[in-house]
Amino acid sequence: MAWEVVVGIETHAQLLTKSKIFSGAATVFGAPPNTQSAALDLALPGTLPVLNAAAVEHAIRFGLAVGGKINARSILARKNYFYPDLPKGYQISQYELPIVQGGAMRILAGEAEKTIRLTRAHLEEDAGKSLHEDFRGMTGIDLNRAGTPLLEIVSEPDLRGAKEAVAYARALHALVVWIGVCDGNMQEGSFRCDANVSVRKAGSDKLGTRCEIKNLNSFRFMERAIEFEAKRQIQLLEDGGSVVQETRLYDAERDETRSMRTKEDAHDYRYFPDPDLLPVMVSNAQIEKIKAALPELPEARRTRFEREYALSAYDIAALTASRAAADYYESLVETSGADPKICANWQNGSLARSLNQHETEISRSPIPAPKLGQILQRVADGTLSNKTAQKLFDLAWSSPDLAIDELIEREGLKQMSDAGAIETKIDEVLAANAQQVADYKAGKEKAFNSLVGQVMKATQGKANPAQVNEILRRKLGAWAT
Repeated sequence: MAWEVVVGIETHAQLLTKSKIFSGAATVFGAPPNTQSAALDLALPGTLPVLNAAAVEHAIRFGLAVGGKINARSILARKNYFYPDLPKGYQISQYELPIVQGGAMRILAGEAEKTIRLTRAHLEEDAGKSLHEDFRGMTGIDLNRAGTPLLEIVSEPDLRGAKEAVAYARALHALVVWIGVCDGNMQEGSFRCDANVSVRKAGSDKLGTRCEIKNLNSFRFMERAIEFEAKRQIQLLEDGGSVVQETRLYDAERDETRSMRTKEDAHDYRYFPDPDLLPVMVSNAQIEKIKAALPELPEARRTRFEREYALSAYDIAALTASRAAADYYESLVETSGADPKICANWQNGSLARSLNQHETEISRSPIPAPKLGQILQRVADGTLSNKTAQKLFDLAWSSPDLAIDELIEREGLKQMSDAGAIETKIDEVLAANAQQVADYKAGKEKAFNSLVGQVMKATQGKANPAQVNEILRRKLGAWAT
């Protein structure tokens, strides 16, 4: 029996604000437990929340970026449930009237593009954190995260399988970082996803019973968790059982999901408007101001790169994987004056390999775009060969404080372009390789390539390859006659 896997994603993106959503406490990651908790975050009597204006602006920024509707009036509500790290006994969130409704994300699903609809994006506060590992037989409560501003982004169940879900999560992650509303640090919990997974018979329009997998903080774990959960549900159904709606956790060590609790429905939380907070009112003027300040969005950037630089789809996808990568590329093209394709090859080749090897973000590259641009300039003006340019790149990576021209002089990398000197080396190589000369005369083209290699070896790779080819062919032609 053929089955279809249906996935919807709920994402919690921590908004880039200096203080919490309803208090003045800081949001810096890694502080000692309970050192960033204001009286409000501790739920002390008599404290009242004050909405952080920057959090509202970030939510609007996101809504505009995905083409959603910004509601002129939205409501902050109390979501009631008990948990040890939720001292108020409720979480302030949005329910019936969120700040953003609708919108869409475009992803690459296999070879084709696909549009994923968004249901909503709403503001809410984070809960605290329960600490189990540091206390023998007890649990500690850290309320540093309590009140941290979140934007919960909910997709429609438009995703089919684990790979599409990961493609969507990656695209969403790139977008929130691109527009500057979230730092995207998954290790620190700034970007967390819950996956709602169900299965149904292929061709059916009816959704199956869903299970929610909580707090997936890596794309790799998301893919594995969804694949396991889909197989688990299919096996249940094929064995004549039924899927129970529940919340599950993913165990990375065992590569399996396990039951956490029965899944609640909205009415279980007894939502009602928070009496301590007024409705959030957004004016058209405010929306237009935020819209004007938005950067060029990823899709528009990709379209422009295709139009202006005539690059392949692969190159464009890599160069626009992040806003920092796209900015680097444009700076490289501008400062080097090189062909856009050559710039793309260097950024997607040598630079990307070095960044991956050293686990470094492009924004922290020890070779900024203008410096790589200088290397490409030295190739263009004949100072460097492509081979010595790569050697120079490696040296520049490990010696970020030294100028490019200084490294060229210090390492003796300047390309040999003196025709007389190259001709002398070629004569020596021809004299020492009579058999290869004979092979070339007999029509074996590979012998020519071998002779070129011998000349480059004799000049320690410094000879201008174009000149070597030209002079060598001329000399071989004269020898042949």
